[in-house]
Parts: sequence; structure tokens; C-alpha cells
Amino acid sequence: MKQTTANRPFPAGNPVANLFVIAAGAIIIGVSLVLGLVAFVVLGAIVAVLAAGLSIRFWWFNRKLARHARRPQAADAPGTHGVIEGEFRVVHEERDRDEHGDR
Repeated sequence: MKQTTANRPFPAGNPVANLFVIAAGAIIIGVSLVLGLVAFVVLGAIVAVLAAGLSIRFWWFNRKLARHARRPQAADAPGTHGVIEGEFRVVHEERDRDEHGDR
């Protein structure tokens, strides 16, 4: 009984052609590995730069929050207790009632 497989390589009758196929395959595999390594290093560098940038940003933000928490608020500053700045207009109730006829 003869067995055949679908993935069986075609036999080359020429040993020189076999050597060229092996050499070409080795070169392609080597180039693929080198390009993969370069892509891995480039992506790793991009991730490292982004991580460093985010780390610096979070450190700066936390430092700013800590400084803001230590600083006294404007209402707690000396000499400002009981002072409210603003504008006002005095309205007399009697005059308003006379104008509107509420009496």
C-alpha cells in the first residue's frame, strides 16, 4: 500500500539546485530574524519614550497637587478674615412698594 501526503516536497534532481534552495531559505530566514529584531527594538524604544513621558507628567502633576495642598487657601491667609469683596446696591422697600402700588 502506497501512502502519499499533500505536504510532500518535490524532489529536485539537481543537487546544485538543492543547495541554492537551502541557501536562499537560510538567507530569507536570517533577513526575517534581523528585520524582526530591528522592529522589536524600534517598538521597544517608542514604548520606553512614551512611558518616560507619562511618568514625568504624572510626577509633575502629583508634585503640583502636593504643593497646592500645602499652600494656605485665600480665606485662611492672615488679614483676610471677615472681608468679602463685591458690589451692592441699597434698595429701599418703602420706595419699591410705592412704585408698584403694593400699599
